Amino acid sequence: MNLYSVNHGHFKLDGGAMFGVVPKSIWNELNPADENNMCSWALRSLLIEDEGRLILVDTGMGNKQSEKFFGYYYLHGNDDLDKGLAAHGFHRDDITDVFLTHLHFDHCGGAIKREGEKLVPAFKYATYWSNEAHWEWATVPNPREKASFLKENILPIQESGQLQFITNRSRQAGQLDNTSFTANMQIRFADGHTDAMMLPQLYYKGKTIVYMADLLPSAGHLPLPYVMAYDTRPLITMTEKELFLKEAAENNYILFFEHDPVNECCTLTQTERGIRAGNMFKLSEI
Repeated sequence: MNLYSVNHGHFKLDGGAMFGVVPKSIWNELNPADENNMCSWALRSLLIEDEGRLILVDTGMGNKQSEKFFGYYYLHGNDDLDKGLAAHGFHRDDITDVFLTHLHFDHCGGAIKREGEKLVPAFKYATYWSNEAHWEWATVPNPREKASFLKENILPIQESGQLQFITNRSRQAGQLDNTSFTANMQIRFADGHTDAMMLPQLYYKGKTIVYMADLLPSAGHLPLPYVMAYDTRPLITMTEKELFLKEAAENNYILFFEHDPVNECCTLTQTERGIRAGNMFKLSEI
């Protein structure tokens, strides 16, 4: 197995929304806001080369939306998905599997591209993976999440015939599901941020690495009350975080962050204030 970090730019979100009930006087020290109260966040995918497959975990926002849409999110930086893949010697046509942790636009927007008037899969030889519970949640969205579940990002996946569902999930908050995706990858499910979000758990070079998606979007979200206002069930998020962090600290897991603007990975350490980040490092340093 080989793992690669794929960066495809940064975007901005309101700092208050990203840290929920935590006062700005505290979170602003973690991720300083601009004059509009917006903080910069990474769009970072994980590329997994394993068992003859090339698996891309999440696809970022893509580039097919309108200028007005992107104006809300202040995309910046010189990285994009194609550059990120090329840096490791790959092309999007090499991708065999696109594993979508969930279907919010900043995680799946790059799954679909425009070709003239058509919306088509951006990875034409890949199987796209979601799960039935989350697919139903996303395609019949609640009013709170409707602006994050965009039909143009989601429905063309199914219409293409490239969609497959992962099954055999057990709904136990924060616990490892018994579902294996490859011999070296299992799937955790979390329900606090959105229903049935999937977190890849990987066994790599004798270590356990967990892709945190939006359960822990950054190292700054490690304290239990630091829960995004975007989460549909914040109390469940806190329970999921508490259970996961205890397990991860006891077993020396490595956390891989999708949205941390600076840090790719960290270990954990127990402090008198609770579990916090230990060592910070890049995936390539493992």
